[in-house]
Amino acid sequence: MINEIKKDAQERMGKTLEALGHAFAKIRTGRAHPSILDSVMVSYYGSDTPLRQVANVTVEDSRTLALSVFDKSMIQAVEKAIMTSDLGLNPATAGTTIRVPMPALTEETRKGFTKQARAEAEQARVSVRNIRRDALAQLKDLQKEKEISEDDERRAGDDVQKITDKFVAEIEKALEGKEADLMAV
Repeated sequence: MINEIKKDAQERMGKTLEALGHAFAKIRTGRAHPSILDSVMVSYYGSDTPLRQVANVTVEDSRTLALSVFDKSMIQAVEKAIMTSDLGLNPATAGTTIRVPMPALTEETRKGFTKQARAEAEQARVSVRNIRRDALAQLKDLQKEKEISEDDERRAGDDVQKITDKFVAEIEKALEGKEADLMAV
């Protein structure tokens, strides 16, 4: 029972770390990366479809993405979807290829993105702490039900705290990496 609680907490904390990775991928650095366009949805014959399903996204150079749209009649829709996304990108169509230049980040936008990354990391830390709280509450309930002893509860609580510390440290490491990426000129 104790191991199940610890395992569940660890799995949920792992998912929180994974979600943080996805959130960081959406924060644009100065370099071109295909994952920047993952959140873009294209109106494809009346239904919203992820951009990846209607076009092939490649990195042309360090500051430019190139998109090859599968259905040539969708070029205008893809271009419009990128423009209307909240990424601040201006695609340029050249025949059948759409090029998306990444504007250079100003110091102000770098600081804004860093602030956003810190907020995402704080959200992840809060989530991890909430998972710890839930696990500790489950352990306390088991102890009240006399299913485990006080010593077992305390030891398991210490283990849950170690797991929490490990994930908080991983969040910090991910944040440092993202901040270094954002501040690199």
